[in-house]
This record gives sequence, C-alpha cells and structure tokens, in this order.
Amino acid sequence: MNNETKTNGDPVERGVGRRKFLGVTIGGGAAILAGGSSVLFSTASNAAASAGADSVFKLGGDLPVNRLGFGAMRITGDGIWGWPPNRDEALKVLRRAVELGVDLIDTADAYGPETSELLIAEALHPYPKGLVIATKGGLTRPGPGQWVPNGRPEYLTQCVEKSLKRLRLDRIDLYQLHRVDSKVPMEESLGAIKKMQEAGKIRHVGLSEVGPEEIVRARKVLPIVSVQNQYNVDNRRWDKALAYCEKEGLGFMPWSPVGGGRSLRSGALEAVAKSHGASVYQVAIAWLLARSPVMLPIPGTSSVTHLEENVASGKLQLTPAELKSLDAAS
Repeated sequence: MNNETKTNGDPVERGVGRRKFLGVTIGGGAAILAGGSSVLFSTASNAAASAGADSVFKLGGDLPVNRLGFGAMRITGDGIWGWPPNRDEALKVLRRAVELGVDLIDTADAYGPETSELLIAEALHPYPKGLVIATKGGLTRPGPGQWVPNGRPEYLTQCVEKSLKRLRLDRIDLYQLHRVDSKVPMEESLGAIKKMQEAGKIRHVGLSEVGPEEIVRARKVLPIVSVQNQYNVDNRRWDKALAYCEKEGLGFMPWSPVGGGRSLRSGALEAVAKSHGASVYQVAIAWLLARSPVMLPIPGTSSVTHLEENVASGKLQLTPAELKSLDAAS
C-alpha cells in the first residue's frame, strides 16, 4: 500500500527557489518529450546515476532501481475501489513518473481491484527498458475500504496468472505476498509463489507487513529480496524489520511513507520543513531516504503536481542535526 501526498509546500534546497528546485529534477524530462518514453527513461536514469551510487539499490543483487519509487494505489477510485474520477490524469501521473526517472512502480491486484494494474499497462506498455513493476497478491476486496487476506495456494497461483495478463508481462520482476493469511501456513502460500517463480513467471519475491521472525521463516522456503511494511517518521513500529533488512541486504519499501490518511504533525518536522522552504511531506520522504540505504520509499498520488513535488524530495539534503531532531521526534 501507499499514500497520496497532499502538499502545498514550496520545495527548495537551501538558497534555491521552488521553480529552480523542481526544474533541476523535472526539466530534463520535459525538454526531450519528443524523444519518446525510452529516451526519457534513459536520460532520467543516467541523471539519477550521476547523483551517486547511493541513489540506486539492487533488488536481489541484480535488479537496480532508483531508491525513490512510485506507489500506484491512489490512481484508483475512492476507497481504492473502481476507476479513478479522472482517468486521463491517472495515466498522466504514471507517464510523468517515468519521465522523472522513477523506475520502480509498486501496485497490487487488490488496488481497484485490478484497475491499478490495468492503468499501468494502458499508460506505459510497451514498457521502457529497466522499468520494474512490482505487484502483490493475497488480499481480496469485498468492497470499498475492505481488505481480507487469502493465502490459499490455488488462489495465489491464479493471482499471479491474472496479474501477468493485466500488466501484459511474461514475467513479474517483483511479486509480493500482500499479507500473511492467519488461516493458511505461510509455507503453503509461499510454496505456490515458488512454483510460479520456478516456472519463470516471477523473478524476485517480497513480503508485506512482516517482522524478522516471519522473514526468516519465509527465506527457508524461497529467496526473499524485499519487505513492504507501513513505516514513516511518525510510525516506527517496524524498526526491527528494517534493521533485519539492513543486515541481510533486503530492500525495505515503506508504505504510507508520509502518514497516509492522517497528517504528519510534529514541531521538529515543521521546523525542518520551514528551514528548507519545503513541505512536511517532502521532509518526511527525505528523512526516509537518509534513514537507511535499503529504504525504497514509494509515495503515491493521483496528481501530477504532487508527484513532481514528491520526486523533488530526493534532492532535499537534511543535515545531521536535522536528522537527529527528526529521529528523536517519533
């Protein structure tokens, strides 16, 4: 899961105006629109690479992604249900994300359900080289705002097949078990995913909402390359899971990276945001990136403007003193 950033802040670096700050991040893509998505993607990726090796993480040791990704939950309708009110805007958000150098898009069959995956394919297929689409299965949607786990092996096998079809893929680069079903042994759920991996339909496997003990259990069944847990500057519940991922070199994808439906409010966060002329949401994303080298934030939005502001957060450099104040504020 992920969240929509609702921000009206003016993102700047110290001494740099909002327009220049955003322009550094987005100008290159806009300048070469005529070159097509593959050219845009290549140029943005090269720009990210030149920013430093710490801007890239290799999932499973062999699948490089820029550390700031995009979560595609909020491109659906209200309650993460049905089609978005503005379908054209949703398609623009996805295309703009790629133009800005985002090469990790996270989705799930439960988002809509199905509509997020369908929109991704509509907007971006044929996919530019290097674009990683991560999806998930194992949560069912009885209705808007409702989420019910289903980890039965036969159901998960069906989930993989249907996601492949909706996304127009022969292989899913990262497939994640959306939730561990308390009614089904994890080993059975992951056994089905392992069979699909052995069949060449999945490249890498991840988990969601799990602690270190569950990750250890899962790794006895098959290799795990990532963990997607709720985590942000105000919610450190999964610190131990993050520490495990750091130790083992697994990617940690925080969903709800800027607080989800509740506002981020702390004196320290607001003070840091004010000093940079940025929003608290941009500071929250910058804090995540600085928090750990395995952190892969996936902020989501249904707005191109908010997307551009989110991506600009990757340029925001927090000082050691600011990081210390934010660490202490939780």
